[in-house]
Amino acid sequence: MRYLLLLALGGAALLAPGLAQAQEKPVLNTAPTVPQPTPVAPAPTRPAPAAADTSNVAPTIPVYTPGQAPAPAATPAPAAPAGALPAPTYGSPSGFDLPERERKRQALQQHAEQYTKTFVYTGLGLGYSSYYGVSQFSFSISPAIGYRVNDKFSIGPGISYAYNNYGFPTSLNTTQHISASNFGVKVFAQYMVYKQFFVHAEYESTRAELLAQDINGNLTGGTIARQVQTPLLGAGYRSQISNRAAADILLLYNFQDDYNSIYPNPVIRFNFLFNIGR
Repeated sequence: MRYLLLLALGGAALLAPGLAQAQEKPVLNTAPTVPQPTPVAPAPTRPAPAAADTSNVAPTIPVYTPGQAPAPAATPAPAAPAGALPAPTYGSPSGFDLPERERKRQALQQHAEQYTKTFVYTGLGLGYSSYYGVSQFSFSISPAIGYRVNDKFSIGPGISYAYNNYGFPTSLNTTQHISASNFGVKVFAQYMVYKQFFVHAEYESTRAELLAQDINGNLTGGTIARQVQTPLLGAGYRSQISNRAAADILLLYNFQDDYNSIYPNPVIRFNFLFNIGR
């Protein structure tokens, strides 16, 4: 009995390490394995094809045979949007005018408007003088039509009206005033000397009312009608108002400076010029 107990204890001692190792061994997972999907690499992207350059390719003109349907009408090109660059032209390949070319173009346009062949020339004249105690105040208006022979030289005909007021002393130590109206025709000529300065000449024939005198040269207090020839010569300055209008101031000398004069010296005139036609 005692021997059996010893044998049992010895067998238990031999089996104890094996049981301990069996308990420490991990338990395997017995669940079925699910296969994982294989990752697929993305397809390589290709660059978009570049647009073909057709700037130097001549357009293809279709050829139609008799009996074939006509070609469709060409679609008009769309209008350029607001603010688009100007289209090139033969004289301006870039579409823009150079500053010097634009300046010359404007100068030529101004010259064409400023130097038309014909123009209206209206003058207003004032004058005052005293001649051996006889005072004379004059106001005149003289419209004319001018013709430019060239850019510097102009001529033309016109008409004139002059109003004169004479004052002279009487025997009663008073001043008597007599008014007179004068109508005439004239021709004028102008020559531009330097920039806006010019020389002006006129010759006028006027049916005038002049102071009457007796055989001794004394004033009678009345008027007498006579034909008076008036040559005028002087200089002027032109102020340009616009391409088609200008204002002149003239200082003229009357070579008929006596009792038969209808324009006392110096003759000051304010003329207005208006270009007409082309």
